Amino acid sequence: MLKLSLLVAAVSVALLPAACSRLPGGAPASEEILKSAADADANFALYAVNRSFLPTVAHWPTTGKQETLGWIRASQGPKTQIIQAGDRLTLRIWDSNESSLLTSVEQKMVQLQDVRVTANGSVFLPYVGDVNVNGLTPELARKKLQQELESIVPSAQLQLDMIEGRNNSVDLVSGVISPGTYPMPDRNYSVMGLIAAGGGIAAGLNNPQIRLMRGGRLYGTSVDSLLNHPQKDTLLRGGDRVFVEEDERYFLSFGATGTEDLHIFTKDEVSAMDALSISGGFQDSKADPKGLLILREYPASAVAPGVRGPRQTRVVFTLDLTTADGLFSARNFQINPGDLVMATESPINDALTISNLIGNIFGVFSRAGF
Repeated sequence: MLKLSLLVAAVSVALLPAACSRLPGGAPASEEILKSAADADANFALYAVNRSFLPTVAHWPTTGKQETLGWIRASQGPKTQIIQAGDRLTLRIWDSNESSLLTSVEQKMVQLQDVRVTANGSVFLPYVGDVNVNGLTPELARKKLQQELESIVPSAQLQLDMIEGRNNSVDLVSGVISPGTYPMPDRNYSVMGLIAAGGGIAAGLNNPQIRLMRGGRLYGTSVDSLLNHPQKDTLLRGGDRVFVEEDERYFLSFGATGTEDLHIFTKDEVSAMDALSISGGFQDSKADPKGLLILREYPASAVAPGVRGPRQTRVVFTLDLTTADGLFSARNFQINPGDLVMATESPINDALTISNLIGNIFGVFSRAGF
């Protein structure tokens, strides 16, 4: 036992320098960051996140990929459709007159199938010629065509059915169960109605985003925002293209978090506490709850004179989750796309590592018979 005690003592002395400094680890300790931030030549700024600091950082420029797209507010549209170029009409004409120009004695009805509305908005009617129906509702178009017919066939009666063409249809491109081209039943057809027609949002999309392409412009919002704000259920126009995609924004987790990975935003606004939860929380045996760090890089314009922003383009935000103020602040501090969320390691891990090494050595030599 004397030999064993001497050996353990020697190993302990050998490991003391490592304990006084730092053992190699997967993440830095928080005091290492604090120490380097105090250096005169530090190339980053350090800010402690607390209640008084939150209003300040809220006015700083945005970072990362944060595409700002406008959206069109909802409005009420007519419950009717209008005829446009490309629509197809089916015309059924009845005439009971035995000497009718359109029908025979055996057949008192003639049907004109798939009469396409031309580019100038007109249709061809036998014995009448071209009749412009562009911009008319199906009922008004029926009345106009019948009036034109009555000048030739006074006893004729006309029925009109309409199949929507490209200018009265919208494309649902992706992100739903059944993408495709959908005809607009009327001019009160909204984005929500189109998504419902497509079978709903496809499963597995993180914070799905809606994009609307119209007239060379792109509009966007999130599905969550659309569901929670009925005033965003905008009306569609013929030729619109709608697609649903996963949120492209992400943050990174590193260090003593549950997972070190790239994480897609799961909602429109992700707080520091949300990010910690998404990344699996702290590793209980390693993490320092006083040293949650958020690393962020601002554009050079953020540090220009007259701009409300940080002192350096590279910024480290620190959060202490052992205090009530730190916990509340973490719930209100917003993560930006591209941020790195780092959980630092607790300094006590060095002492635990030394203790474990000594314990392991003691066990090995005990089994060896020392």
